[in-house]
Amino acid sequence: MIPVNEPVLGKREKELLATCIDTGWISSEGPFVKQFEEEMAHRVGRKYGVAVCNGTAALDVSVAAFDIGKGDEVIMPSFTIISCAAAIIRTGASPVLVDCDPHTWNMDVTQIEAKITSKTKAIMVVHIYGLPVDMELLLSLAEKHGLMIIEDAAEMLGQTYKGRACGSFGDISAFSFYPNKHVTTGEGGMILTDDDILAKRCRSLRNLCFQPEKRFVHEELGWNFRMTNMQAALGIAQLERLDECVAKKRRMGQRYTELLSDLEALELPVAKTEYADNIYWVYGIVLRDEFSLNAKEVMQRMNQNGVGTRPFFWPMHKQPVFQKMGLFKGESYPEAERIARRGFYIPSGLALTDQQMERVANVLHEIIK
Repeated sequence: MIPVNEPVLGKREKELLATCIDTGWISSEGPFVKQFEEEMAHRVGRKYGVAVCNGTAALDVSVAAFDIGKGDEVIMPSFTIISCAAAIIRTGASPVLVDCDPHTWNMDVTQIEAKITSKTKAIMVVHIYGLPVDMELLLSLAEKHGLMIIEDAAEMLGQTYKGRACGSFGDISAFSFYPNKHVTTGEGGMILTDDDILAKRCRSLRNLCFQPEKRFVHEELGWNFRMTNMQAALGIAQLERLDECVAKKRRMGQRYTELLSDLEALELPVAKTEYADNIYWVYGIVLRDEFSLNAKEVMQRMNQNGVGTRPFFWPMHKQPVFQKMGLFKGESYPEAERIARRGFYIPSGLALTDQQMERVANVLHEIIK
């Protein structure tokens, strides 16, 4: 079986993990946590980094840091992972959805302004799969209407928009270090911001809102979302070769496109836009409507032939849990629905070899033709 993702870990990771074990610094109190925060912030061009235990925690803390709550609205894409909407709903606020662009699969920024009301407090930007959201209009709208930007850059570490690092656009930005990311700590996440007040608030929220002078006297509720020193050690080692990983991802994406471009039934990822070259965090494929099989059927056949796949995100307005809550009644986002039903991604991990990519392409050819 060719896995959909396999991380690359090496000597440097072992060296720093051994340091954690030899020194006994394995908890969140260890020195690697602060070092990782500083190096991540520097890499993205931010002032402050706040390490947390995973990317979902980064989103939860980011939304909570703005004191968003009941009666407030946050505009976000329907086509994304559920963590984004869950972070908003848990505060008592309401997510307001927009559809995705049919080519880049990112949120269609031209739909945002029509969704802005007096209740709107923020826009949650989510960069999807390989290309960033077109930020120019979005930033203009946020400034015009006095809205905060929460930027989910979990899939975009190393990517840029018009030369500026993804993760540097939000008033607050969130990253994930799950094993399929360019930098992995196993589990783990990071919040980045330039605002010292927001940074302090995020540090408090991730640490049970302990008070400096009265540690076990709490004025509000937070979480234990701390990152361990061992996770941070992995992150430091991984971050050292980020540029190499990004370059490899782009080579892999270009190679897949060469191998699959003759299959007219497939809609392949956009290689570049006027603002960014695709980073191919994953190599996504959408089956054209005229092709008889749907994504689920193709994925099943690929699995039978020893190739792992993963479905595209299921749209927020179609999530059963949100429908039970009475959310998004009567709403339709046709592009998000189309690519969710017709889309999937193929093995895209950094450990993938050229021979494995050719095998994946051969299996797809056999199924499609």
